[in-house]
Amino acid sequence: MRTVMRAALGAAVALAAVGLVAGCGKSGSSSLKTTVDASGNGCKPIAGKRLTILKDDRKLQTADNVLPAVNTKAADAAVLSALAKVSATVGARELVLLNKATDVDRKSSADAAADFAASTRIVDGIGKGPGGRIVVGAANFSENQTLAELYRIVLAAAGYDASVQVVGDRAAYEPMLEKGDIQVVPEYVGSITEFLNKKVNGDSAATMASGDAEQTESALTGLAAKVGITFGALSAAANQNAFAVTSTLADKYKLHTLSDFAARCGGSRTVLGGPTICPHSAFCQPGLEKTYKMRFGKFVALDSGGPLTKKALTAGTVTIGLVFSSDSALS
Repeated sequence: MRTVMRAALGAAVALAAVGLVAGCGKSGSSSLKTTVDASGNGCKPIAGKRLTILKDDRKLQTADNVLPAVNTKAADAAVLSALAKVSATVGARELVLLNKATDVDRKSSADAAADFAASTRIVDGIGKGPGGRIVVGAANFSENQTLAELYRIVLAAAGYDASVQVVGDRAAYEPMLEKGDIQVVPEYVGSITEFLNKKVNGDSAATMASGDAEQTESALTGLAAKVGITFGALSAAANQNAFAVTSTLADKYKLHTLSDFAARCGGSRTVLGGPTICPHSAFCQPGLEKTYKMRFGKFVALDSGGPLTKKALTAGTVTIGLVFSSDSALS
C-alpha cells in the first residue's frame, strides 16, 4: 500500500501544481454571493469531461510526497545529489504525465523514464561519484517503477553501475534496503514514516505523519537513523488521497479548495462518491464533515479512486469524489 490514507480507506495504494488543479483562492470564502447555489441546498452533480482536484487547504490528508530512500552506507554526496535532480524535476504535474505515459499510452516504465529524461535534460550538470554497483528497488506498481528508472538514469550519469529490480511491496523491500541488498528505492513520506514508526516504536505508537510534508519529513529523519536509511530531497510530487469535482462544476461555483466547496456546495443536493469504507473513515466523509464542516445529502458507494468514481464524476452522478492525486486521468 502506498499511502497512509489508502491504508485507512482499505485500498491497495502536491496537489498545488497539477495542471488541472484550479489556483488557490481565499480559503473558505463565501463572499462571492453570485456563485453560491441559489437553492441553498448544495450543489447537484454536473457532468463534464475534465476533473479538478480541490486543494486540501486544511490538511485533512496525510502528506505522501515522493522522496528517495537510500541505504546509509551507499548514501554518498554524489548519490544524494543525483537523486535530488529527480526530486527537483518531477513535480505534481510531471508525475501525472509520467503515469499517463505508462497507464494510458502504454509505454514501459523504462521508456517513459528515458523519454522524460531526454526531454527535461535531467542528467545535465550531474557530478561524478566514486562509482560502484547500485541496485534501485521498485515496488510492484508502474508509478514507482518509472521513478526507479529515473533514479537509475541519474545514477548512471553520475558514474554508477545502476540497475532496477522490482522487489514487491514495502514489507518485502524495506528489510532489503536496511541490509543493503538494494541501495535505493522511491518512497512516499507519510507512508514510510508510519511504516518505520510502527517498526521502531510498536504497533500502538502515536501517529507521526501529518498533512505537513516538511514536518513529516522531520519526524522521518529520526526514525530513519535507527534503521540505517538516509532519505534524500523531498519532491513536490505526491501520490495521496484527493477530492475532485468536474471542471464544469468548479468553474460554475468558483471552487479552488475544499473550504470553498464546503462554503458553497454543502447541502441536501450534494452527492459524495467513494469507497464503501468512506462513511466510516477519518480521511473520507467523517473527516470532511469534521475538518471542513461539509454537508452531504447522499453518499454513493463506488471504488477507491478508480474508474467507477471517475465515471460517476464525469457522468454527473456524484458531485465530489475521492481520487488519487497522481492519477493519469488528471492529465
